[in-house]
Amino acid sequence: MAASIVCQVIGRSTPGPSRRACLHYDPHHTTHPLLVAFSRLCVHGPLRDALALLPDLAAAGLRVDPVAISRLIKLCVRHGTPGDGRLIHRYVYGRGGNGAAQSGSSLFVSNSLVSMYAKFGLLDDALKLFDGMPQRNVVSWTTVVAALANASGIKVEALRFFVAMLRDGVAPNMYTFSSVLGACSTPRVLTALHGSIIKVGLDSDVFVRSSLIDAYMKLEDLDGGRRVFDEMVTRDLIVWNSIIAGFAQSGDGVGAIELFMRMKEAGFLSNQGTLTSVLRACTGMVTLEVGRQVHAHVLKYDKDLILYNALVDMYCKCGSVQDADALFSRMPQRDVISWSTMISGLAQNGRSIEALKVFDMMRSEGPRPNHITMTGVLFACSHSGLVEDGWYYFRSMQKLFGIQPQREHCNCMVDLLGRAGKLDDAVKFIHEMNFQPDSVIWRTLLGACRMHKNANLAAYAAKEILKLEPDDQGAWILLSNTYADLRQWADAEKSWKVIRDRGVKKDPGRSWIELGKQVHIFIAGDLSHPCSEGIIQELSRLFSRVTNLGYTPQTEFVLQDLASEQKEDLLKYHSEKLAIAFGTMNAMEGKPIRIMKNLRICGDCHTFAKVVSKSEGKVIIIRDPVRFHHFEDGVCSCDDYW
Repeated sequence: MAASIVCQVIGRSTPGPSRRACLHYDPHHTTHPLLVAFSRLCVHGPLRDALALLPDLAAAGLRVDPVAISRLIKLCVRHGTPGDGRLIHRYVYGRGGNGAAQSGSSLFVSNSLVSMYAKFGLLDDALKLFDGMPQRNVVSWTTVVAALANASGIKVEALRFFVAMLRDGVAPNMYTFSSVLGACSTPRVLTALHGSIIKVGLDSDVFVRSSLIDAYMKLEDLDGGRRVFDEMVTRDLIVWNSIIAGFAQSGDGVGAIELFMRMKEAGFLSNQGTLTSVLRACTGMVTLEVGRQVHAHVLKYDKDLILYNALVDMYCKCGSVQDADALFSRMPQRDVISWSTMISGLAQNGRSIEALKVFDMMRSEGPRPNHITMTGVLFACSHSGLVEDGWYYFRSMQKLFGIQPQREHCNCMVDLLGRAGKLDDAVKFIHEMNFQPDSVIWRTLLGACRMHKNANLAAYAAKEILKLEPDDQGAWILLSNTYADLRQWADAEKSWKVIRDRGVKKDPGRSWIELGKQVHIFIAGDLSHPCSEGIIQELSRLFSRVTNLGYTPQTEFVLQDLASEQKEDLLKYHSEKLAIAFGTMNAMEGKPIRIMKNLRICGDCHTFAKVVSKSEGKVIIIRDPVRFHHFEDGVCSCDDYW
């Protein structure tokens, strides 16, 4: 069979005498037909035909070109067949003929095999081969360092091998440093590596600098990453993408967008990586207008599913469900991420029924749901009080879709039951789960206990959190707030004392709003904004309007033992109200007021926003850490269930 393959490759495919002629080797020719055929198959395939020639090559004792073997290894990697890779390994190191033995001694081929095992994720095989190599060069070491740096759980081994490489007298190159930087888990190690890079003169290499920026960003050292970036004399698109992605992933959306603007001014054209990062930055803020500008750039990539998914996510997380829905409807193709993003986005924006309708559409015409899809479905049920629907979807996940419920699904169920006031059922569910509850699940229960003013169960949930995370300060804050909600001031004071003794500062309520590409931040009780005088006047006007429509301050939401007048004053300057007043002062006709908030909106501000939307005829959209509230004509999209 191998001989017939040779005949086909060199242009002869007839049986009988032609096969014999094909195998006949004329010593005056410099290259044996088997080697010619093999070299061509290693480049173009098929892989099976190339592998079928290995026994004949060994039997003929032919010396195989290491480059051809390396190409065969790459062909095997492209096909993703580790078994074939091991077959090539056995051939290279086998004793079937002189050619095989000579190939086995090639450092070039050994490096290719180590790389092959690393790409297949077979690190044990890669390290075993590496350990047995009689000689190693910078490629050998770099291949292993890179493989270990990319492996989860054993990144520290990459640093150990890097040190061993230095002790072996092998000088690292730009690829070595770029790889080992990915294994940095502490500022101290990163500083040491940065110093080594400067010492060997590779600090000006664009590839290394890009990796340095990534390393600083992963450690959330934005200043360090920015310094490396600013010191660069020349930059390319890779470096711009690294710094923009770092700021976006670290939550500094303003910085990411500012860098994006600088990149455009410098004349660089954005690519998929740039736009994905900028869209991520937009989802973390009220930067819908910037997001729309990025959308214009995305139109150049009309078939890029990743970018379209990022756009849908951005519109959902900026509270513009209409834009998200219109884009989703026009998408030429949708994958499971597209559907899951739309389902979760609708649910987060208070349109749970629509989210479940999209899920039904997905089941009939879309891809098979995954665990992320089901998280969105259960979230939709939780935030609309659809207890029976939630139970149905949770219990049928494995049967209908083969999805084993994970922690995030169980957390949704605890949230569903807790919001519905079924606290005993939530506790029972927690104790009957197939795995130990984590602090996230107990924190969800604690939040529900505060919502329904169950101090005893709140204390139980808080203790469970502190068993798992003794330094968790949020549990004490939530517990103290629960006691304060019930006016159990003595118990609240005990919790506050613990908080004070530990030096914990409660995160103040913050709201922010975008105006003219600038983000304005408001903090509860803080009147330091440059427009504070006008904001106070606008608040007075709004309070006069909403009071005529029946609004009265709900002082029970002030968690301090104060006189009624003092409580009203505290409520008046909540960050949401300051942002709403600033928004109505600067509102544009036909444009909603979009506000972001770091904490759950309080009941009094929720009522205030509803009445203002009616009195001013404006749509007000407020996003808290979990969901959106769309206020219009005196009604909220959450139906007062949040």
